[in-house]
Amino acid sequence: MIGYVTLGTNDIESAAKFYDALLAEIGAGRFMETDQFIAWGVSPEQPGLAITKPFDGNTATVGNGVMIALQVDSPEKVNLVYNKAIELGAKDEGPAGPRGVLPGFYAGYFRDLDGNKLNVFCMTGPNI
Repeated sequence: MIGYVTLGTNDIESAAKFYDALLAEIGAGRFMETDQFIAWGVSPEQPGLAITKPFDGNTATVGNGVMIALQVDSPEKVNLVYNKAIELGAKDEGPAGPRGVLPGFYAGYFRDLDGNKLNVFCMTGPNI
């Protein structure tokens, strides 16, 4: 249902370096790029993630209550991506670990260099 998600940035070069390194951890690479927009994906059949300078020319700001969730296949991959985000300068919003939301839900939360909130998660057991 979701084709791709776009996050605003005020520094496309820094954001691109951050997401090149971070998304490489889950096998994603750039598949679309202009001076104002870069998109990454693991396959044309799966949703992608993009960054952009706002079309209206105003400063990019963080959406209150907005979060992007990146799904991976294991707790080890959650740890890898979460730790890579922190290493790249992301701000911790909740370290990787099991969450009580659903049985088997394992996630780590962080904010990127522009303050956008993301999480990386996997399901390790039965889900609802």
